Amino acid sequence: MLFWDPTMIYLIPAMILVMWAQARVRGAFNEWSRVGTRSGVTAAQVARDILDRHGLTDIPIEHVRGQLSDHYDPKAKVVRLSDSTYYSNSIAAIGVAAHEVGHALQHEHAYVPLHMRNMIWPVARIGDSLGPFIVIIGLLFGGSWGTTVIDIGIYLFMAAVGFYLVTLPVEYNASNRAVEILETGGYMSPDEVKGARKVLNAAALTYVAAAAAAVSQLIRLLILRNSRNDD
Repeated sequence: MLFWDPTMIYLIPAMILVMWAQARVRGAFNEWSRVGTRSGVTAAQVARDILDRHGLTDIPIEHVRGQLSDHYDPKAKVVRLSDSTYYSNSIAAIGVAAHEVGHALQHEHAYVPLHMRNMIWPVARIGDSLGPFIVIIGLLFGGSWGTTVIDIGIYLFMAAVGFYLVTLPVEYNASNRAVEILETGGYMSPDEVKGARKVLNAAALTYVAAAAAAVSQLIRLLILRNSRNDD
């Protein structure tokens, strides 16, 4: 069967990396979510103060359901913090909140990789979900028409790969901004900042793993295309 062809082996290392990264971020968050900061302020309060200090008083902070569903919405210009973050005064929660505010600061300062990611996203979303499926359809047909369909699927998936790759500097930069703000803004003591950094570093690995998985899938699709031409 196509879904179990030998090229699937190229995906195995990346899948292992994805599972390891997810386990690590869960472990780091769970560890530091049990440790509160000495100041006692909540993640939402810290996020609000950082935004206000940087003149972003027009960006609201909203509470959303879920765990680690925190994100900055560039279209709505809003920071959304999850159940596990919003009301918590833990080192992990404040680190996550500062990271999301870091994205808001990127947006305000026209950080180029963030702008690129936002531009790629509409096509990348389609390519990520439909690209491999379109390649499979192309493999089922012969002739130049089938090759054209395969190429369309690969090009669409390339947009997804580009999205995953440009996400890496976006996420690492947001984390670096967060750590610097927490260090210099008086929100945490030095030892507390170390804990926040561990959480953010673990979270960053999930993006590395996702990028590795996307690149591995692209390599697999290209091999399938070349194998078709060799037949």
